[in-house]
Amino acid sequence: MNRKTMKKSIIYLFSALVLSGMAGGCSSFLDENPTDRLVVGNFYTSEKDAQAAVDATYEQLNSLYNRLMYMLGELPTDNMKNGLGMPNPFLQDLEFLRHNSQNTFVRDMWKNCYSGISRANTAINKIPEIEKVSESKKNRFVAEASFLRGLFYFNLVRYFGDVPLILNLQTVEDAMIARTPKAEVYNQIIQDLTFAENNLPLRSEYSDSDEGRVNRGAAKILLGKVYLTMGEFQKAKDKLAEVVENESTYGFGLHDNYGANWKNDTEAGIEAVFYVEYKAPPFRNNGEMSLAGPKYSVPVPIGVAAMNEADIPTKELYDQFDDKDARKAVNFRTEFKHFTTGEIIVSSIPISVKYFVDGLATGDHCDVNMHIIRYADAVLMYAEALNEAGESAKALETLNRIRKRAYGDDSGNFKAMSKDEFRATILKERRLEFPHEGHRWFDLVRMGVFVERMKAHSAYEAGVAEANKTDIAKNIKDHMILMPIPQSEIDLNPNLVQNPGW
Repeated sequence: MNRKTMKKSIIYLFSALVLSGMAGGCSSFLDENPTDRLVVGNFYTSEKDAQAAVDATYEQLNSLYNRLMYMLGELPTDNMKNGLGMPNPFLQDLEFLRHNSQNTFVRDMWKNCYSGISRANTAINKIPEIEKVSESKKNRFVAEASFLRGLFYFNLVRYFGDVPLILNLQTVEDAMIARTPKAEVYNQIIQDLTFAENNLPLRSEYSDSDEGRVNRGAAKILLGKVYLTMGEFQKAKDKLAEVVENESTYGFGLHDNYGANWKNDTEAGIEAVFYVEYKAPPFRNNGEMSLAGPKYSVPVPIGVAAMNEADIPTKELYDQFDDKDARKAVNFRTEFKHFTTGEIIVSSIPISVKYFVDGLATGDHCDVNMHIIRYADAVLMYAEALNEAGESAKALETLNRIRKRAYGDDSGNFKAMSKDEFRATILKERRLEFPHEGHRWFDLVRMGVFVERMKAHSAYEAGVAEANKTDIAKNIKDHMILMPIPQSEIDLNPNLVQNPGW
């Protein structure tokens, strides 16, 4: 690609992002002069314009969390594999750890995160200049955008390591920079989330029309997750304690029933810290039911249209669950009731059903929300941080909150254990709590066990499911604790260099 073509590509992206920030807020612009074009200078003039810019940043979450996040967060791990309904070679490569810098899903993670960052940057830089909005309201809008920018950069730095830190994109040259050391990127993430926690309302302070917007407690929990990822365990413990030890103040808690997190009446309840809202058509809906639903494993169709059986659990994941663990039936199913006849149809393999809605005639109309942060994550992270900080008794008590919910009583509770044993236990418990939610790759890499775990998984899966799973152990390399920088981005920006090993 020549320099002229490269500039056109970047200018097009920049223009598209600026215009996306104007979507839904053009009524005030129409009263301005000139009236024949949309430009940033005459758009940011009212509270409605400010909210439209922030809403455009929220919109980018769908491109990441509808499916992409758990494709990269689960498929190259011991949790998920491709079903017969998934012929995409790039997804097959992720499953067998033979992906490279040409992988379209790796590319889309980079591209979509930076698209969200560009939208957030525009909001953060332009909203303070609006004269017709109160300072408190401007601070709230900027805090929302700062949280989202922090989240997008957090995803990038975990997947790719050093990444370009772009905070104000004005020209093509602003985008043509080298990778920033990840320590600096983390500093910016912390700065963004600190501003967010200091300027966002509590969940209870939002109106009903603002449901789903990020709140103060969510910012604190995400900041705690950042500290935990960095290995700053005392900071993680202290930050997470602010919420977990005062959860009623922040409007959070655990549902008594694990499955309530994916039921229409309760999915936005006390356990929903931050999520993508989905509704039935004509609104944006969740396509995962159609992608995961049974097709090839059942002797006859279950009467629900658009079933593809593309995203399925590994046999090893399924085998980790105790039959007494209530999470098993929420996450997997082998029996399905025919939509019209009521006949029970048995699948030959377990199917992921966290996003399956009974009684729905077509899977591509699923309205189940996607959780980005669930309160159970805060509880388990707090337990992990307590253990690392030497507070073993409290760590165990906190962990057993999750176990008691899973088993319905104390029968599944853990007993006292060493710090190392607790570390291994919390990793497994996170696996049981969050399948198909996009956490597993991050957890394995963060705890430094990705390579050894995948070698063990390769042997297990080859022994009980598919003999060719031995290829995973052959393909895995130490450098795979980072994803490759997309080659298309290196072609666009000559200042980018590839991660070692790729």
